[in-house]
Amino acid sequence: MRPELSQYKHISAGKVREIYEIDDNTLLMVVSDRISAYDHILDTEIPDKGRVLTAMSMFFFNNIDFPNHLAGDIDDERIPEEVLGRAMVCKKLKMMPFECVVRGYLTGSGLKEYQETGTVCGIELPEGLVESSKLPEPIFTPATKADIGDHDENVSFDRVVEKLGEARANELREASIRIYSEAAAHAREKGLILADTKFEFGLDEEGNLVLADEVLTPDSSRYWPADGYKEGQVQPSFDKQYVRNWLTGPKSGWDLDSPVAPPALPGSVVEATRERYVEAFERITGAKFNEWIGCCV
Repeated sequence: MRPELSQYKHISAGKVREIYEIDDNTLLMVVSDRISAYDHILDTEIPDKGRVLTAMSMFFFNNIDFPNHLAGDIDDERIPEEVLGRAMVCKKLKMMPFECVVRGYLTGSGLKEYQETGTVCGIELPEGLVESSKLPEPIFTPATKADIGDHDENVSFDRVVEKLGEARANELREASIRIYSEAAAHAREKGLILADTKFEFGLDEEGNLVLADEVLTPDSSRYWPADGYKEGQVQPSFDKQYVRNWLTGPKSGWDLDSPVAPPALPGSVVEATRERYVEAFERITGAKFNEWIGCCV
């Protein structure tokens, strides 16, 4: 018989994930259907989002050639019935204090910094780049981990070296770029561009670097359709950009600079966002989402 979720000790809660302790060596990571935007956790959830993120993470953990935090299968008997399909049994790790961001294209906060300084996280880039420009090669642009309600802060590689030492910093950079490049090649085969992504790493008891948390999901990555890609314009994304666009558009009535929480999402936005997450999963993996464990057809 599977345990009840209430039998596990609740360790922490993030914007999307809840962490429980199974025993001295393992954790249960449960992914909710919550969605965040502009440092707010929205009241409206996106149905099946937790399953999509879990399914995509499991796909890449099982297909990327790098040690990861998995300590059980998706139907591991230690996973309570109520969270099947959106929970993973994971090894306890000492987590690295940086988000390891890799950019293959210029957009978002990277573009803003480039327009102001000609650099991204201290890395000088060629002149004349515009929105969605492909970079000469992928770059490692780490960020600090912010608490809920705060912004992540892009930092230079030197900052990582100061905190972790040159050897570990180099290991993080090399691992991040290698995993990104492997995933970007896979996405290309599926007709998608992996514009950028962020990884989290931890150390096991032997001090080995381990890929952790979520990996290459629509929440942690920016996927664009390859057909129709055009430099100089914002690309349609398989992520929560649709939600961001509605919140900052005229129909929401919400002011981005307001301390007031964003309004509830209308049903049409919820459904369109769910469809984008599901499409990302199906295109990347080649599997049918309604066959994923715990899904309702």
